Amino acid sequence: MIKINQQEVVENLVETFLYAGKISLDLRKKGLIKEIKADNTPVSNGDLEVNKIITNKLLELTPSIPIISEETSENKTQNNLKDFWLIDPIDGTYDYINNLDEFTINAGLISDRKPIAGLIYAPAKKRMFYSFGKEMAFELINGKGIKLGNSNSFNKNEIKFVSYSNNIKPEIDKIHKQLNVKKYTRMKSSLKFCVIAAGEYDGYVAEPRACEWDIAAGHAILDHAGGHICDFNGKEVLYGKKDFKNPSLILKSKKFYNGWTIKDNSYYNSFSFNFWFNTFCICEKLYQK
Repeated sequence: MIKINQQEVVENLVETFLYAGKISLDLRKKGLIKEIKADNTPVSNGDLEVNKIITNKLLELTPSIPIISEETSENKTQNNLKDFWLIDPIDGTYDYINNLDEFTINAGLISDRKPIAGLIYAPAKKRMFYSFGKEMAFELINGKGIKLGNSNSFNKNEIKFVSYSNNIKPEIDKIHKQLNVKKYTRMKSSLKFCVIAAGEYDGYVAEPRACEWDIAAGHAILDHAGGHICDFNGKEVLYGKKDFKNPSLILKSKKFYNGWTIKDNSYYNSFSFNFWFNTFCICEKLYQK
């Protein structure tokens, strides 16, 4: 179990993320040096420079906590990791190298295989998100942390999700229909976790794909904003798995999670009312005897 001041560490990292974001944009403006990795995915000198900036700060702040980064091999062969950092220096490298704006910088802190803090910065959109505990998820707006998860309005007839692709697979489409999803917007990077945490979208569904460093920071932010994350079987998503591979995912915003499971589930409300009404009647009869 990690014993650090999570708030202090995260707030120290915010400035580093803003600086790393500036460097990423400066390097892109100058012209990126690109290559293809062994797994056939692109990487640039921007990815590597951001990785160095974030890693060096983490080593300064939390020297005893192992760091797992997409762009390095350190610590990836360790078994039974429970407490560690997960870094994706540039999530959405395709967007980054093609002058698009949805790429993000990510770091998630894992303790006992669960996310306890997260930071995500989208430099081109100038949106900085971070969290360090329950009900402690924020977006930095005009230099001030604005708490996420405060939107309570929910309309089950206007549910909108984000999606990794415009071509929805049958299994995902089936879940969309079960959840009454009316429309979806394509969004590839971890920014999807942030806009769901902010209540701008209601959720996201994905088959097993990508790796733990792609989702750890967003998982923490969404969870701390009151949202919910599980796999297709309703199981909790844990970290430090073999090869750091992700399971299937279902993400729900706070308003959608609360609204769907309580306020707008007529069967649940009917069952709950009948159960307590019948219980009251039985108790009253017993009392009268």
